[in-house]
Amino acid sequence: MIMESHARTIVKSLTWRFVALVITTGVAWLVIKKIEVAASIGLVDTLIKLVAYYGHERAWLKIKFGKLQRPEYEI
Repeated sequence: MIMESHARTIVKSLTWRFVALVITTGVAWLVIKKIEVAASIGLVDTLIKLVAYYGHERAWLKIKFGKLQRPEYEI
């Protein structure tokens, strides 16, 4: 079975949260037209969701649903 390291989960979390930070900040800026407030909203959102995403990913690694077993041998 292929496992995912903590480091890989952390890097996936960081890269996804960077994309989400840009999106959240952009949407907040479009709505309120104040870049300082938009950046604050994006940063707080990113910090909260970064921790939540990491926990979510690690929890799913423990769930057997949808995982396929590799055969003991392959030809």
